[in-house]
Amino acid sequence: MLDFISIPLVVGIVTLGIYKLFELFARKKERLSLIEKIGEKFDPSFLESKFSLPINFGKSGVFSTLKLASLLLGVGLGLLVGFLFCYSMLPGYGYGDFSNEIYEIAGIVYGAAVLLFGGLGLLIAFVIELKYMNKKKGE
Repeated sequence: MLDFISIPLVVGIVTLGIYKLFELFARKKERLSLIEKIGEKFDPSFLESKFSLPINFGKSGVFSTLKLASLLLGVGLGLLVGFLFCYSMLPGYGYGDFSNEIYEIAGIVYGAAVLLFGGLGLLIAFVIELKYMNKKKGE
């Protein structure tokens, strides 16, 4: 069905991979040269005072599981809601005999539902994390 795009797609992916590999080595050399130039003039306490944020990033992996679980739960719920919406509102959707217009509408509904519920899942994870941090500060 999409045979016309497979060859340019593969060539593009290979080209991008080779470009990123060269860029990786170039950036490594640049970073090493910057580290050598800075040398012993660097003081780590300068960064701590300059970029102090109200959020503690010391334990950045604490809520990553909650965020990932909430995101995946939201995406799954979005797919389910998108399917139920398309099945109930679009004529002939569940039977496979629908036109390109209905196919495009279904794609928009699925995309919107996944983005909406994925964002809602991340928002819920943020609220839970915020409540936990406030509860921990209060103790």
